[in-house]
Amino acid sequence: MAMRIGVYPGTFDPITLGHMDIIRRGAKLVDRLVIGVTTNISKSPMFTDEERLEMVRRECADVDAEVVVTGFNSLLMDFAERQGASVIIRGLRAVADFEYEYQMAGMNQQINDRVETVFLMADVSLQPIASRLVKEIALYGGPIHKFVSAKVCEEVMERVERIGRKGD
Repeated sequence: MAMRIGVYPGTFDPITLGHMDIIRRGAKLVDRLVIGVTTNISKSPMFTDEERLEMVRRECADVDAEVVVTGFNSLLMDFAERQGASVIIRGLRAVADFEYEYQMAGMNQQINDRVETVFLMADVSLQPIASRLVKEIALYGGPIHKFVSAKVCEEVMERVERIGRKGD
């Protein structure tokens, strides 16, 4: 039987507890889960590509499954094809996520109909978490420890200290 490979793409800027929930659950659905760390040109990343790759690798080190973390800067479906993936795993938090992800899944199917998109609902306790909001809270000096691991919290707060808080 062929190895079932899945891809979970994202910017992971920073990686949150919500991302980790999807990674752990998604890894159970495939033999190998490839975490594709990319730069979304419509977002302003807090961390460099290399910093995010290192962060995701560290956070995934204790996942009890075959997880590979790699960067990519191409169409998702081209990346999935290069990885030998048959599944794209996407997390959903709210209706707004669904509308965006539904459109993306349709476009991706038009590009490559051999790769299926599977949606996983985020754990109820983690549904409000978004990297964008974590960064915004941190930039205004708010607590983010409930949304990211202790090490990621430390890295975000160090970065905020370097670039400066808002509202000061």
